[in-house]
Amino acid sequence: MSIKSDRWIREMCKHHEMIKPFQERQVSKGVISYGVSSYGYDITLSDQFKIFDPTRATFIDPKHLDPACFVDFKGSICTLASHSFILGKTAEYFKIPRNILTLCVGKSSYARCGILINVTPFEPEWEGYATLQIFNTTPLPAKVYAFEGIGQVIFYEADEVCEVSYKDKKGRYQAQKEITLSKME
Repeated sequence: MSIKSDRWIREMCKHHEMIKPFQERQVSKGVISYGVSSYGYDITLSDQFKIFDPTRATFIDPKHLDPACFVDFKGSICTLASHSFILGKTAEYFKIPRNILTLCVGKSSYARCGILINVTPFEPEWEGYATLQIFNTTPLPAKVYAFEGIGQVIFYEADEVCEVSYKDKKGRYQAQKEITLSKME
């Protein structure tokens, strides 16, 4: 396995629309940075959120997640309650090549404030807007900013192409356009 560089990311986006919209240079002035970095791509958060409301449920079940547990919110700044989470989505749409697997890690600007993100790997031939879980570990409310950096995607090229891709197995989150709650088929 090898990690792909800024040069490779630019080429894949220009010729194969791997990330759309695509920012080919790092943007950082006055914002939490986003765009191509040396060995990854700093993703941005859209302005659509699902805010978890613990008063609307007695438990969480990943097999039967009740949409009523969330309040939809659209805005340029979303406030997370202390020790709570929200769901967001990337502003970018991804088309992952068959020989690539990605991992996503949070931005240090948020991590230094106790805000963590959780994103599952983007599997070979997965495409869509990624749903992100953003968690506030602190005892205070916290802000996240739409259309600014939230995490970095790192692209790993496999030594050989997989036998079965996410597209082949008709994964349940393929081509998602909205924030998608966990679901069973």
